[in-house]
Amino acid sequence: MAHARRSPERLSAFSDGVFAVLITVLVLELRPPEIPTFAALLALWPTWLSYAVSYVFIAIVWANHHHLMRYASEATPRLMWFNFAHLFSVSLLPLSTAWMAVSELAPQPVAFYAAVFFLVNATYVALIWDLAGRAPDSEVAPRERKIMRVRSIVTLGVFALAAAVALRFPVAGLAMCCCCLIVYLRPEAPGAEDGRPVDSR
Repeated sequence: MAHARRSPERLSAFSDGVFAVLITVLVLELRPPEIPTFAALLALWPTWLSYAVSYVFIAIVWANHHHLMRYASEATPRLMWFNFAHLFSVSLLPLSTAWMAVSELAPQPVAFYAAVFFLVNATYVALIWDLAGRAPDSEVAPRERKIMRVRSIVTLGVFALAAAVALRFPVAGLAMCCCCLIVYLRPEAPGAEDGRPVDSR
């Protein structure tokens, strides 16, 4: 019997739904101040900062995930499990965000937050190696493939370092995580060639 090709569209749609739910769960953690003053609102700045960083982080992760899934020609079992691992790591973000906010950027919660960033990036590296690594050169130029891998591995190291730094200097550790996010604002690898043929999926 012929092998039935498993379309990646359903996997992408499921992933989009998970990202939408996670952003919703994230905003549900926000609580208004009990005192009706702007001073009380400003006193909650660790909560707002944690929420803002996490919201941008999820948005960037979704944009990069969406970009990477264009290279999927089939939802193989390996791809599905790599994708589930990636979504699991992102699902830890509301918990780590809430803990960091409640603790007002205490060292251990910020270190855990950075560790979640590390896990998300590690599972994203697995997706890169599975999708971009198997895609033909007509879809992913060798130079772009190399840049994607190097960028992911370097930021993986920075996230690990940020988790360690946060145990002594939590604000510095959080700043390191934010710097890594800037690198991923553009899903395409830095310096990637324009105009190459890609799947419009």
